[in-house]
Amino acid sequence: MRILVVGAGSVGGYFGGRLLEAGQDVTFLVRPRRAAALAATGLVIRSRFGDVSVSSPPTILAEDLHERPDLVLLACKAYDLEGATNSFVAAVGPNTAILPLLNGMRYLDILDTRFRAGHVLGGQCLICVILNERGEIVHLNETHNLSFGERDGSRSARVEAIASVLSNANFQSRLSEAILEEMWEKWVFIATSAGITCLMRAAVGDIVAAGAADLAIRLLDECCTIATQQGFPPSSRFIELNPAVFSTAGSGLTASMLRDIERAAPIEADHIVGDLLGRGDENASPLVRIAYAHLKAYEARRAREMTFSRKAA
Repeated sequence: MRILVVGAGSVGGYFGGRLLEAGQDVTFLVRPRRAAALAATGLVIRSRFGDVSVSSPPTILAEDLHERPDLVLLACKAYDLEGATNSFVAAVGPNTAILPLLNGMRYLDILDTRFRAGHVLGGQCLICVILNERGEIVHLNETHNLSFGERDGSRSARVEAIASVLSNANFQSRLSEAILEEMWEKWVFIATSAGITCLMRAAVGDIVAAGAADLAIRLLDECCTIATQQGFPPSSRFIELNPAVFSTAGSGLTASMLRDIERAAPIEADHIVGDLLGRGDENASPLVRIAYAHLKAYEARRAREMTFSRKAA
């Protein structure tokens, strides 16, 4: 199976690197700067599950992409989706499957419009990875899980074939017959974690120490209510387990969006929190609305400061 990984950043680099480690036919579609970095330093993963070092990972630029892959593993930030799809659109053949690992759900409509729904699988991953100052992919948590499936819940020949390929790699993969439900649960979780840790600019344990765990639980409840109104109520297991995640003393849990804010980077405010808010009743979701307003204020300040810096230069 020919696999094209769109992006060799932290998420795409991790799962693509693990597939390379397993001997799969993987090529990374990258921009020139990333291609040069990988040529110089290789693809390096640092993880408690075992390190990986590939001295010359296969890379390709968009203008050189002519062969049609069997699977596109799409692992970009949601705000980069247009540029990412432009880079590989010509390579999508009639039998190419696209497995997106993005946050939120808005991207499904965009991909369906661009490629037709039949090409686009459901997918989600649970992992915390970053690129360090040397360009190495550093795995920070205890999970490296990827689930995927047909969005109608069927077990097609193509997802069975993908499951066979992924099963040989050193990460947890699972073919799901309820992938949309899992994607909604992840959305609820990351909207809650991003909303509360960005709003408080603190880890969950710090929020608990401030006596504000109840705010995190209320935010979680609001996000769950929106999902339920959209026809995807979180499972009883999700409802049972996750309040403890957001009320554990000493927890170092933060959202990747907070880490992006701390380094003055772009964020997925519209895709993770804004889109969720837009699918519910704003009057019934006051904490989601406050969290979204906070993120948009950060974006406005960042844009203003970048404009000032360009003028000063």
